[in-house]
Amino acid sequence: MTSLVTSPLHDVHARGFASDNYSGIHPEVLAAIAAANEGHQPAYGTDMYTERLQHVVRQHFGDEAEAFPVFNGTGANVLALQSILPRWGAVVAATSAHINVDEGGAPERVGGLKLLTVPTPDGKLTPELIDLEAWGWGDEHRAQPLAVSITQTTELGTAYTVDEIRAIADHVHRHGMRLHLDGARLSNAAVSLDADLRAFTTDAGVDILSMGGTKNGAMLGEAVVILNPEVADGMKYLRKLNMQLASKMRFVSAQLIALYEGDLWKRNALASNGMAARLRSSLDTLIADGRAPGLSFEQPTQSNGVFATLPAGVAEKLRTQGFHFYDWDAALGQVRWMCSFDTTEEDIDAFVAAIERELAAAN
Repeated sequence: MTSLVTSPLHDVHARGFASDNYSGIHPEVLAAIAAANEGHQPAYGTDMYTERLQHVVRQHFGDEAEAFPVFNGTGANVLALQSILPRWGAVVAATSAHINVDEGGAPERVGGLKLLTVPTPDGKLTPELIDLEAWGWGDEHRAQPLAVSITQTTELGTAYTVDEIRAIADHVHRHGMRLHLDGARLSNAAVSLDADLRAFTTDAGVDILSMGGTKNGAMLGEAVVILNPEVADGMKYLRKLNMQLASKMRFVSAQLIALYEGDLWKRNALASNGMAARLRSSLDTLIADGRAPGLSFEQPTQSNGVFATLPAGVAEKLRTQGFHFYDWDAALGQVRWMCSFDTTEEDIDAFVAAIERELAAAN
C-alpha cells in the first residue's frame, strides 16, 4: 500500500522558543528548492547552482572566497578545522562553544583534533583568554595550539564586535595560528552589528568560516567558506571523507543562493532578532514594574536568543501550556528562549503574559 502524507502530522499552530531549528522552511527557500528540482543537473557540486553560489559568496566575502556546501553545521565545523590543522593540531575555543558541548565529540572523534577550552563569562574569547591555552609550541608532549575557533553569535547570544574579532585575528596570526569562525548564526550577528558579512569576517582577518543556513530559514545545509586560500588544504577530499559530499548538491546550493543572493538572510535575521528584542524589552518592563518576581537575565540580548533565570517550577509550568524551550542550566534555573524568522508579535505577547501569570503564582 502506498503511503502519501497530504496533510500535516503535527499541530501547525504550536509555537515554541526552544530553537531556531524548530521553524519551517522560508517560503522563498522552499520555492528555490522546487525551481532547482526541474530536469537533470550534474552531481557532486558540478551543477549550475553550486557554481552560482560561488559568485554569491564572493560578493559577500571577497574574490578569493570559496564555498563548499555541506549538510549541517557540525560537518561544516569539523571540515573547516580539519582543513587548517595538521594531525597534531589543537583548537582553542570557549568552553561553551558549540564544537565543545553540542557536537557529540565530533571535532575530536571524527576530526581527530584536540580542543583546548577556556571558560568565558559571556561566550566570547579575548586575546588574553586565548593565551591561557595558546602555549607549548615545540613541546612534543602537548597538542600544538594552531587554531582558534570563535562563534558568531556565541552560544550565549552575544555578538563579537568587528574590533574584537580583528584583535583576536591579529593576535592569533602573530602566533602563526589560524582563525575559524562558526557562523551558524552569522546573519543574526550582521544584523546585530549593523554590518555587512565581510566586515567582521574577511576584513577582520578570519581565515575560514562555517556559513549558516538552517537556523535562518533553510531546510538543511550550510557551507564551509575558505576566506584565506593559503591556510586550508584538502577540502575537496575531506568533505567526501567526512560524508558531507552531497550527490544532489544543487538542492543545498539553491537554498543558500535564495538566502544570500538577495536580502533574505537579512530580513529573516531582522525578524528573529527583533522578536527577541521584543521579548526582552517586555520582560524588562515587567521587572521594572515589579510584576516579574524572581526573573533575571544572565546575558545581554544581542541576537535572537534570550537567556533568563526563573524561580523553581516556573519553567515546567510554562511548558505544560505548550511553550517549548530548553533549560540552559537546570540547577540554577537558567533557560534559553530562541526566536525564529517566523516568530510573531502575537507569539511573544502570549508568552510574556504566560510568564507574568506563572511568576505571580509562584511568588
